[in-house]
Amino acid sequence: MPGSGMAGTGDMPMMGMMRMMGQDGMGGMSMMAGHVEGRLAFLKTELKITDAQLPLWNAVADAIRANTKTMGGMAEGMIGSMQTGTLPDKLAAREKLITAHLEALRKFKAAVDPLYAALGDEQKKTADELLIGPMGMM
Repeated sequence: MPGSGMAGTGDMPMMGMMRMMGQDGMGGMSMMAGHVEGRLAFLKTELKITDAQLPLWNAVADAIRANTKTMGGMAEGMIGSMQTGTLPDKLAAREKLITAHLEALRKFKAAVDPLYAALGDEQKKTADELLIGPMGMM
């Protein structure tokens, strides 16, 4: 449906993220929120976080938890207006989602930067592969 504004059309950069989240554009966000603790445990193990790095890791984990909760809650409230609202309503909803995503990215980056600086070379390589993307929380 080119130009329809629905997830999957590729007409907006956020649509790629929404496709990743599920057919309705938002459903996968609640699924991801339900698995955040397991994902955090996986990431911590894969990164081989040391005791010295633990406070920095905890800041990253807290940012991921907060962002997942915020984005999941926002997604649930926006489904209706993204599908049935007027054009101005749909644009306002997208703007709100993009702004929230940018704020979440900034919080995540602020937490990741100090941790990344404290990681060893192998840990950095693992972080480069795992901390961004569909399962990396951002």
